[in-house]
Amino acid sequence: MADVTNELMYEVLKQMQSDMPALKEGQRETNTALNAIRIHMVALQQDVQNIYVMLTRHDARLERIERRLEIAEVLG
Repeated sequence: MADVTNELMYEVLKQMQSDMPALKEGQRETNTALNAIRIHMVALQQDVQNIYVMLTRHDARLERIERRLEIAEVLG
């Protein structure tokens, strides 16, 4: 096994130090992309909720129309 010297440790630490900015930038980009996905997911959830609200309103209207026309389906 190679001898671990102070010079070798120093070189390894220098390399790690020079790699750190690239790692931090990559992490920043990943966080930015993840935040964009989160925002998009919230918007999608709101859209789906709005669709459910509209469907509920249409369902209630349809029931009123069926009752008024006396064509409501008898269940049971």
